[in-house]
Amino acid sequence: MCSTKQSEFMQEAIRLSIENVKSGKGGPFGAVIVKDGKIIAHGANSVTTNNDPTAHAEVMAIRKACEVLGTFQLDGCEIYTSCEPCPMCLGAIYWARPDKMYYANTKKDAAEINFDDNFIYEELALPYENRKLQTIQIMRDEALEAFKLWSESISKIEY
Repeated sequence: MCSTKQSEFMQEAIRLSIENVKSGKGGPFGAVIVKDGKIIAHGANSVTTNNDPTAHAEVMAIRKACEVLGTFQLDGCEIYTSCEPCPMCLGAIYWARPDKMYYANTKKDAAEINFDDNFIYEELALPYENRKLQTIQIMRDEALEAFKLWSESISKIEY
């Protein structure tokens, strides 16, 4: 069972998902980020509106919340999303480091309306040579220079 506040926050994420479909702006996904009991950022799927495959509700909300807070991590925040996140959004959520995540619809629910991310999970489990996306490593030695500089930098900001 959830609290009244949790219900209010999730209802807002669901409202965003419904409004997004009704307005024709994108897929049926909404998200909000909460800090100190208040919504600080909203996000709705805008993949087709922005011609941006990364413009998922959760990513949009994370971007806005980080801008509002002036930081690249969401310590002390919670994210409410109308659907269990896809692999990209789940990765973004982990990178953003909120304290908690709440979701409504499941990835199975999403798959039933043709938002099926299972192929990504399957691909990630395969060796590179067996993936559908041809993946080839080149110029590792040259690229390691950036990593060496990073590891030696005294002015870097860890994240």
